[in-house]
Amino acid sequence: MNLPVLNLREARFECTFGRGCDGVCCRNGRPPVYPEEIARIDGVLAEVLPRLRPAARVLVESAGYVTRRRKAGQPTMRVAAGWCVFFNQGCTLHFTGCKPVLCAVFPLDKDRAGNWYVRQKGYKGEIWDLPCLDPGSETPRAEETLRDEIALAATLR
Repeated sequence: MNLPVLNLREARFECTFGRGCDGVCCRNGRPPVYPEEIARIDGVLAEVLPRLRPAARVLVESAGYVTRRRKAGQPTMRVAAGWCVFFNQGCTLHFTGCKPVLCAVFPLDKDRAGNWYVRQKGYKGEIWDLPCLDPGSETPRAEETLRDEIALAATLR
């Protein structure tokens, strides 16, 4: 399926988690979590709890993993000590198949008009100054590195 992405031709992206990046996209990340995602996470929560950072586990067990905050009309993921509660040297949900879709398609995002774009420094007011979002870098073109993310995003239309 072909998904139109506004800046795909000029965007550059390469995830360097574990190769110089400590997962900063999970820092203060509060993605919206949809009801079907909550149901899937609930199904693996007992398996994931032992993998959480101690402070995150206490928070999840006492207050849950979603907040009352809303983004895109949905509750957002809870943060503990500045990090998503499911972050512990990587996403503890990653291998369960329950990673929230907006995390799974990063750095793709939608603008207010509903158009998909690749988050990049200086594009659409991007606030994160991350090397992986630098369109002037020597990193590969996003149209090469984001094929899986674009295919997943295409299913969300």
